[in-house]
Amino acid sequence: MSRARVAVVVGNPKPQSRTLHAATRLARELVGRDPDQVVDLADLGPRILDWDDEVVAELVADVGASDLVVVGSPTYKGTYTGLLKLFLDRFPTDGLRGVAVPLMLGAGPGHALAPELTLRPVLTEIGGLVPAKGLYVVDSAYDDPSAYEHWLGLARPAITAVLASRTADTRTGVPA
Repeated sequence: MSRARVAVVVGNPKPQSRTLHAATRLARELVGRDPDQVVDLADLGPRILDWDDEVVAELVADVGASDLVVVGSPTYKGTYTGLLKLFLDRFPTDGLRGVAVPLMLGAGPGHALAPELTLRPVLTEIGGLVPAKGLYVVDSAYDDPSAYEHWLGLARPAITAVLASRTADTRTGVPA
């Protein structure tokens, strides 16, 4: 799995948000190193609205080709942000070719199903493999390791197995 290409995409309109830190932390916990690419959509500004923007198109291609993508958003009105929606709308139905991990942060446990009900379906629609349920973290605990431990214990084995099978040497079947 050491050769797995890892990306993080965060749809919080606030740059350098808690959501960004949580998603980066989660990627690091899953593969034991920093992600190869971090896309903080807040940094794109109005570019995200321009369907001809080459920078955004390149980000979509790079993220789509990643082996693991952690997709994070704060919970707005029970779902993910419009900013993230604008980015995900750029992907064709087979545009996300790796493992996808839906992550959402929110103010309280009332929206704990939001990653499963809103973000997971769009990630699978654009081609992502989602081998574990999405993670919801109460935003006041985004920097608390215990907020991730239970989910990691359940999800890491499935995610690791899928990643290992996707990054195996196709000639030998041995994980890279």
